[in-house]
Amino acid sequence: MPKPYRLQINVDTNDAHVLADWWAETLGWVVEPTDPAFIQRMLDEGYATQDDTRIHNGERVWRGAAAVCPPDEVGELSRRRIVFQDVPEKKRVKNRMHYDVVTGGDDIDQVRDDLHTRGATYVDSRNQGPHRWHVMLDPEGNEFCVS
Repeated sequence: MPKPYRLQINVDTNDAHVLADWWAETLGWVVEPTDPAFIQRMLDEGYATQDDTRIHNGERVWRGAAAVCPPDEVGELSRRRIVFQDVPEKKRVKNRMHYDVVTGGDDIDQVRDDLHTRGATYVDSRNQGPHRWHVMLDPEGNEFCVS
């Protein structure tokens, strides 16, 4: 039997670094660190140009891509990871896949309100038997649920 594969979720964005910051705060995860010295070396050696980078939160980063993971998994090959990558087109239709933010018993109404304050959009509340959740959109319109 082959070894199990690792799954990484990639999200198309308009501003990868801003959305990665938002999701890191939402999940209690961290934005994976970049290596500014490596980026500078790639610039100095001509493998990259200034247009391939940008300054975000006071640090030089690769333009158009950022990732988040749990803080205790940074650098691990098997880490849970969401990668945000810029694409030229805007989101136009409902996602066929969405995130479920499972709070583990926190007050989901309070979580909904906190996320709304931080830029999420509340869509609807739903339930199935005793299970209840809120449907929301992140700041770029990607659907997710809070339960």
